[in-house]
Amino acid sequence: MATKDSRCLADLRAKEREHSMKLQVALDTLDIQGSIKLMDEIADYVGVIEVGTPFVIREGMTPVRILKDRYPQIEVLADCKIMDAGELEASDVFAAGADIVTVLGVSDDSTIKGVVRAANTYGRKVMVDMINVLDLANRATEIDKLGVDYICVHTAFDIQSTGANPLAQLHELNGVIKNAQSAVAGGVKLETINTIVEEGAEIIVVGGAISNAPNPAAMAKELASRLR
Repeated sequence: MATKDSRCLADLRAKEREHSMKLQVALDTLDIQGSIKLMDEIADYVGVIEVGTPFVIREGMTPVRILKDRYPQIEVLADCKIMDAGELEASDVFAAGADIVTVLGVSDDSTIKGVVRAANTYGRKVMVDMINVLDLANRATEIDKLGVDYICVHTAFDIQSTGANPLAQLHELNGVIKNAQSAVAGGVKLETINTIVEEGAEIIVVGGAISNAPNPAAMAKELASRLR
């Protein structure tokens, strides 16, 4: 349970994040040409391009290279969900041009530390994905000491149909972290983004709400306008 001091710290961190929130667009189901077409429409509103896990499985690091070359002003995140061989795998991802790589929060600390070492070598960033972490507050407190840049609460795709959303977990995360910045993913859409913004997160990840919209550019613009 968060203490009064931890809640005050969370409030302070939320204020520090004002005007610095980034919209991250998750590219999961599109191919490379489809991703370029979408990004050409929405690039002005996006702070981070995510090459999603299915995209990485299908295409490897090719979309990371292509998207970073085409949009050098936007950070590219490779959602590799590293779980072992942290330094080795992260080094390959950073060498391909990714600015940020993901590692799973359920991984051993040694794996996360390896990813951090690679990030320090390349001058890049690490996001820890807390998907399926059972004791969020305790594990986030541990990970927060490992030198990572972001800790991300994530409602899994396979349970989003149940109505689950990451807001409660985001609140819990913000109550315990002191060093890393928070991120949030999983079913974020226009109807829920205001409450997430109010809670506070450095990076807000949106996928299908943009890519499946009738007018992706208008949707991305509207979502970005809600950020602080």
